Amino acid sequence: MAKKWFLTTALAYLGTPYIWGGDDPSGFDCSGFVIECLKSAGILEEAEDYSADGLMRRYEAYVINKPCEGALLFSLDRAGRAYHVVICLDENYQIGASGGGRSTTNPIDAWQANAYVKIRPLVLKKDSHRLLFLF
Repeated sequence: MAKKWFLTTALAYLGTPYIWGGDDPSGFDCSGFVIECLKSAGILEEAEDYSADGLMRRYEAYVINKPCEGALLFSLDRAGRAYHVVICLDENYQIGASGGGRSTTNPIDAWQANAYVKIRPLVLKKDSHRLLFLF
């Protein structure tokens, strides 16, 4: 049941602006979006807050090899740190807050940058991504 609420919440936020550091429905960054969805499913406590890298390290024991519905997909830098996170809808599509950056601090910036919660095709690159499955 937790996975159902997790994915239902994610889909409900489609179109929400990307805001750097955002963690509520007025605007999300990538980790703020995923954390809000995890909280709605009862996976994280209300007070928990993580960066993409912190979230990956929190659940590093849940590594999987192939994308699946509800998996978290982390983009990694060359040092193996996560700098972005999205939710897999299935093996082909993802949902996440993307398109913005540090300078995206309000909804006007977000719309100008085409930065919002959106569904996109899932693209995996060898050695630059990590998948985790919590359900």
